[in-house]
Amino acid sequence: MTREYLVVYEKGANNWSAFSPDVPGCGSMGDDLEDTRISMREALELYLEESAKAGEPIPDAAATSVDFKEFDPEHETKQYVVEWLSVSLPTTKATQAA
Repeated sequence: MTREYLVVYEKGANNWSAFSPDVPGCGSMGDDLEDTRISMREALELYLEESAKAGEPIPDAAATSVDFKEFDPEHETKQYVVEWLSVSLPTTKATQAA
């Protein structure tokens, strides 16, 4: 089973970084956009797997927009890419029942 999370990629001076508004504290970095996309998928899947192992709920994919003023009020980042990233959900009783 998979779920799509909204992911924001930010271009820095020498790399890219990524985060998902629905999964606070989970982020990733890479040398280019594709590397960052791959590592962000891995980071999200690991986060979800560890959350499930700990008995914590899997975060919903509820975000449909991003308020850039919230995390970049000075408009310092000049390039963003926003996409729905499909990730595999851990197998739990809840996901098996869905």
